[in-house]
Amino acid sequence: MAAVAALALPLAGCGGDSGGGSSNSKTVTIWSSVDQPVQDGLQKALEDKIKAGGDDITIKWQKVENISQLIITKIQSGDTPDLVMVPQPGVVQQMNQLGAIKPLDDAVDMDALKSSMMPGTLESGTVDGKLMGLLVSANVKGLIFYPKKAWAKAGYDASSVTDIASLQKLTDQMKADGNTPWCFGIESDTATGWPATDWIETLVMKQSGADVYNKWVSHEIPFNSDEVKAAGETMEKLLFPDGNVLGGIKSSTSTNFGEAGTPMWDKSGPKCWMLNQGSFITGFFPDDITSDLDANVGVFGFPPATAGGENPVEGGGDLLTMLNDSANVKKVVSYLSETDIGDDAAPSSSFFSPHKDFDISLYPNKLTQEQAKYAYAASSFLFDGSDSMPAEVGTGSFWKEMTAWISGSEDLDTALTNINDSWPS
Repeated sequence: MAAVAALALPLAGCGGDSGGGSSNSKTVTIWSSVDQPVQDGLQKALEDKIKAGGDDITIKWQKVENISQLIITKIQSGDTPDLVMVPQPGVVQQMNQLGAIKPLDDAVDMDALKSSMMPGTLESGTVDGKLMGLLVSANVKGLIFYPKKAWAKAGYDASSVTDIASLQKLTDQMKADGNTPWCFGIESDTATGWPATDWIETLVMKQSGADVYNKWVSHEIPFNSDEVKAAGETMEKLLFPDGNVLGGIKSSTSTNFGEAGTPMWDKSGPKCWMLNQGSFITGFFPDDITSDLDANVGVFGFPPATAGGENPVEGGGDLLTMLNDSANVKKVVSYLSETDIGDDAAPSSSFFSPHKDFDISLYPNKLTQEQAKYAYAASSFLFDGSDSMPAEVGTGSFWKEMTAWISGSEDLDTALTNINDSWPS
């Protein structure tokens, strides 16, 4: 709270022109926490649309850290911007419970969005049948990165991985060849454990489907259900045996997530051969690798349980919420909902569009284009589970108990039961 208070001081006047909402204001204020290059690209496209439309609107867009906590504080003090992009559906729901946000349905073309957006993305911001949060900038998880040149030399083939069984077969083959299949690290300071939650979430959706996943995230299905346990057991088969993870599974609790993939490019040859992570992770790779991602890095999507079967993808992103529904604000929301709003951001930033009809040639490299093909072909886009669960669980017991399980201090059943018992009544 001290950190939030400190951040609030220099921002106290940010909502001045329209926070609370002057219906006639020509200035529309926007808060987000997206990377600055993403913000710059989106703002340029937005201002170009405003100019082309002949609208008398000035955009005041500010990058804000700790935005999920700060916006709740600002709502309670009655000093808010017009629009806020928040990274968790749970925060959208909280803002709605506080009566702070307006439905977006009549500010956007819902029919166009239903046709354009990846399946599941609209649902992530829908509350009680109304669109309260619109995904503008996305990211994709469940991507398996590998050292492209070493794979080609070793004869490994990503196209052979069509289901979880074939991923297990490839893991076993690498091990039989004397290689360590997986790079894996879950250390992240006070957030240690979150990479393990992504593994569980991906496996729940792949093995049990989108419907079960959504019921689990909302606790209609308990955390220690058979479906969640089955996900944990598959993770154990892939990662827990001796020799499957560099340094051993227990060492992953002290291996930083951002450094876990670095050994793939060791000068003497890969020390581990696959890394399951989100699209952002390439920013943590060594400079000599990122200087030519297409030549050095290969990627394929985490496969479905059955080849050709239901294949949802896990992701996240920033959801646009509207705190002031003046005509000018609605006009800005409409522009931000259009597919081409990312045309300026995509070529020069980490921006990833939630629109499946986005022009993927605008992405800066083939690696990102491959990620897009995987995401846009998915049967549904499911928001990161831990970001959607109550904080006591999603960023609390889920992280903690995954760490205890992986470290060997608890078995899977105990960890899942402890998480389930922590769910707020």
